[in-house]
Amino acid sequence: MKNYIQFVTNISKLCGIIAALMILISVLVVCQMVWVRYVLESSSIWQTEFVTYLLVSATFIGSPYVLLTRGHVNVDLIPLYIRHQWRLRLALFASFLSLAFCLLLTVMGYEFWYEAWEAGWVSDSIWEVRLWIPYASLPLGFLILSLQYVADILSLLRGEEMPFGISNDEAMEL
Repeated sequence: MKNYIQFVTNISKLCGIIAALMILISVLVVCQMVWVRYVLESSSIWQTEFVTYLLVSATFIGSPYVLLTRGHVNVDLIPLYIRHQWRLRLALFASFLSLAFCLLLTVMGYEFWYEAWEAGWVSDSIWEVRLWIPYASLPLGFLILSLQYVADILSLLRGEEMPFGISNDEAMEL
């Protein structure tokens, strides 16, 4: 189990690096687009679509890293006021529910990606990007996010991680 958790942690960190690079590339392409349009007074064809697909892909690919680092929005009012035992149960319930949602999106995203692959879908723009390429980020991102949820659940069950990251000293039990 420890090897699995470390393996998924490393993959999630790699996803964070890839997502950051995707955002950096998007910024550079936007700068290039501004240069082409306003300085060279030429039209841009592919830049807007490329940046849109890359930023959406960065969101999906970067989500496992966000979960790993607890960078998502988290309302912890209830967990702060309940006992550790109930906090653990609530964290496990939320994690299993999130895992089920992510697995569903993985399967649905794969079906969507596969349909785009089989049918040879392309975008409606002049660039005509093959849509299976940007659509691949949906099942891939949610698959790795699902693996990260499994690692989190295992860490909770083994006592290696505190539920909601709240130690007993931080809790305000009634």
